[in-house]
Amino acid sequence: MSVFEPFDSFSDIDDILFKLEDEDPGIRQVGVMELAETASEDAVPHIIGALSDPSDDVRLQAARVLQEFDGETVAAGLADALQDSSNTVAAAAADSLAELKSPEAALPLLPLTTHEKPFVRANALRALKGLRHPEALKPGLAALQDPEPEVRMQAVGVLGYLQMEEALHALILAGRDSDIEVRRAAVGALAFSNSSTVSEALIKAISDEAWRVREMAAETIGKLKFADGTDALMSVTEDEYWQVRLQSVRSLGKIGVARAIPAIVGALEHSISNLRKDAAAALGEIADAGALPYLEKALGDPDPEVRKNARWAIGRIEAA
Repeated sequence: MSVFEPFDSFSDIDDILFKLEDEDPGIRQVGVMELAETASEDAVPHIIGALSDPSDDVRLQAARVLQEFDGETVAAGLADALQDSSNTVAAAAADSLAELKSPEAALPLLPLTTHEKPFVRANALRALKGLRHPEALKPGLAALQDPEPEVRMQAVGVLGYLQMEEALHALILAGRDSDIEVRRAAVGALAFSNSSTVSEALIKAISDEAWRVREMAAETIGKLKFADGTDALMSVTEDEYWQVRLQSVRSLGKIGVARAIPAIVGALEHSISNLRKDAAAALGEIADAGALPYLEKALGDPDPEVRKNARWAIGRIEAA
């Protein structure tokens, strides 16, 4: 169903349809836009029909406006448009597919997960992710073996959104994928389970050769508040990449273990103010008196946000 209320000026679809027959592709484009503005489900078949227009611009317009509608019929039309001769139209169809919300829209997409074209496979999975249809589990698992990294990454997204225990082992294995972005996505997708096997996988991932994977592992440990990951997080508070340091400090604050204070306070001296700010906040979350000397020193920081967080942290510690 469209999210827009119907416009009275376009309430009669029959008054618009003649524009789709005009010789001028510009007029046909206008017709497609006006059909969409009716927000009527009766307009959907005509807009889908415009996906077969000889003009790239008309097909592009149709692919774009279909994101305002939903359902199995829309999904089927957009799925066909993924194979359009124009890459621009196909990309627009992929973007519109990703906006679908109705679970039944998943059904036309499931067969496309084994399509011969990687672009089609990847975008079918991308659309399936948000729909969270249980039947996407099997094709999602199968797609983790796809030769294309983009397809594997989208498969990880599907499985992560489903949050089903049946996918847990496969996601842990995907955290060892040869592609950095697949590993990163898989590590992030583990955030739905607090099992010991996930904890072990995340601790291993925090030593990954790629900093983006280490960063995501640190973030996921914090989301799950895995106390077992404290030592691993402490080990990367001096990572060569400040992004990893930042996330490890944030996560140590969420876990709230006082023995992490010595690892966090070093970040209060870092040249990047965002890192100093988050370090002060993390110490406030832990709320242990052992952090007071460091926070009092941070009250003289040149960045007002750091000083603000230091004051907040001191207040929390004194109130504890």
